[in-house]
Amino acid sequence: QVWLVESGGGSVRAGGSLRLSCAASGRIFRINAMGWYRQAPGKQRELVATITSGASTNYADSVKGRFIISRDNANNTVYLQMNDLKPEDTALYYCNAAGKRYSGSALVDFDSWGQGTQVTVSS
Repeated sequence: QVWLVESGGGSVRAGGSLRLSCAASGRIFRINAMGWYRQAPGKQRELVATITSGASTNYADSVKGRFIISRDNANNTVYLQMNDLKPEDTALYYCNAAGKRYSGSALVDFDSWGQGTQVTVSS
């Protein structure tokens, strides 16, 4: 099992900033990709940003230039710095990590999700 714990959500006014954190724990061998997704009420979950172990990043068009994803490989942690927040950014934000973990002496793939952290932006 690989567990992800998110933190840093909250309520802000439009134009404000928040920083989300997500720490992975468990019998991890390697995390390849980490990312953030969000789901607003009545909508499907959508990609916000992803980052590889080599620090290659990918962003949704709606957050480019406002959000920055980064990671600390040594501590299996990923961050999302969110600036110039807009009411349409309001959603439950989920952390995702995929890679390989130990299962006994073997290595198996994992793809884990956190429980989500709420971000609410008021106008």
